[in-house]
Amino acid sequence: MRLLKQFAILAIVALGIFSVCARNKRRLSPGLRSLCSRNTWVAPNQPIWRLSELLAKHKGQANWSQTVVDDSTLHADYVSMAPGAKTPRRFHPDTRAWWIVQDGQIRFVIEGQEPFVASKGYLVQVPYRNVFSMETVGDKPSLRLEVNIAGAKTMFPAGINDEKPTAMPGFNFVKVRISGKGKYDQGNKPYIDFNQVVAGTEKQRRFIADDRAVANIIIGDPTKQRPAPDTDWGHFHLESSEFWFILLGKMEYKIGSLPIFVADQGDIVYTPRETWHRARFAGTEMACRLAMNGYQDLLHNYQPPD
Repeated sequence: MRLLKQFAILAIVALGIFSVCARNKRRLSPGLRSLCSRNTWVAPNQPIWRLSELLAKHKGQANWSQTVVDDSTLHADYVSMAPGAKTPRRFHPDTRAWWIVQDGQIRFVIEGQEPFVASKGYLVQVPYRNVFSMETVGDKPSLRLEVNIAGAKTMFPAGINDEKPTAMPGFNFVKVRISGKGKYDQGNKPYIDFNQVVAGTEKQRRFIADDRAVANIIIGDPTKQRPAPDTDWGHFHLESSEFWFILLGKMEYKIGSLPIFVADQGDIVYTPRETWHRARFAGTEMACRLAMNGYQDLLHNYQPPD
């Protein structure tokens, strides 16, 4: 009976390996023929978006936007907004949106909340059907990463004091009546000041808890982590891609067959689903990444023990 149970477990594991490999057309290397990885990045997705290169690309521009993640799970844009610029009041009908403030100051006005000003390190979110707006305050542009569920829609309130939405080619705006709205539940709250996380006064580590998205704050000291051998491939996910915003310090990544690389604060790192990846704290100072994917309890597939 014990032998039968072991065989059944091995059969399930083998089937899992086959399901990954059957759709894969690339090998990591000739020496690892049993290891499969899709290792495919479809534009605009790429292994790393370096903030320094984005800033150089848009030098001299106060208002600009760059899509850095766009797949079937999540969508993310880096957005710069000039001093005094303001978004129209808007909301998302069925999805939660969130932002990481990288530079400057943004005044957030979120339905049901006291307005607040967010500066670098603030993580801000709004549930579905809650009206919000953003305005750059201060004398320099604000810079934020804006994240939402893939394919998320945007709606605009039609109140007496609301401006008519800007015309969009191919679209007609229609007035509708709606009801209900999302709440700050499951531990979600309007914002987390990451500076307080670093200071040790903010203990929350799950920033986004949603049925279609999760964002976890992962912080640590690189001098206290265990060494990782080259044979450690990390893990992969079958159902979702994953990407990271580097909140603090440096992070080392090993993704599929790519050479190991280091990401700096503000950089965006992305891995497709079914792709081995390993993230480690790098350098000598504290480091942190915000890990984002589509499931609260996403399966991590690790290498079997020797």
